[in-house]
Amino acid sequence: MRTIVIFYSRTGNTRKIAHAIAEKLKCPSEEIFDTKDRRGIRGYLSAGRDATLRKLTQIKPIAHDPANYDIIIIGTPIWAWTISTPIRTYLEQNKKAFKKIAFFCTMGGSGSERAFAEMKKICANKPLATLALTAKEAIKNKFEEKIIKFALSINY
Repeated sequence: MRTIVIFYSRTGNTRKIAHAIAEKLKCPSEEIFDTKDRRGIRGYLSAGRDATLRKLTQIKPIAHDPANYDIIIIGTPIWAWTISTPIRTYLEQNKKAFKKIAFFCTMGGSGSERAFAEMKKICANKPLATLALTAKEAIKNKFEEKIIKFALSINY
């Protein structure tokens, strides 16, 4: 099965997990890039506001067409207990191309259940698996066992 990991990362935590998943599954990954500057405290505040209001943003064009993959693994940081705005935009733009999906997120402490429910609703598709990790787990590299379990849930 052709699989790809698609993710957005503001601080690098979600990127770290995305690369670990792609390495474990031996599949490509692609990072989503927001055209809005989300760096620093001003970026942090606008990220939370935009996520709370469920806004969409302008993302840079992607290189990989999701229609060419059997499984799309989508990763997002949790912003204000919900999906990051760039991933919300990606999902809205590409939801009709998804065959099978799986979700993962990184978060300060909570919000994964709500975010995964929203992602499922946008995609109108039940995920094969979900994985929620805290920023602390990502920073301290305490995620290997959870990634293995996640990969097995996707039937790898």
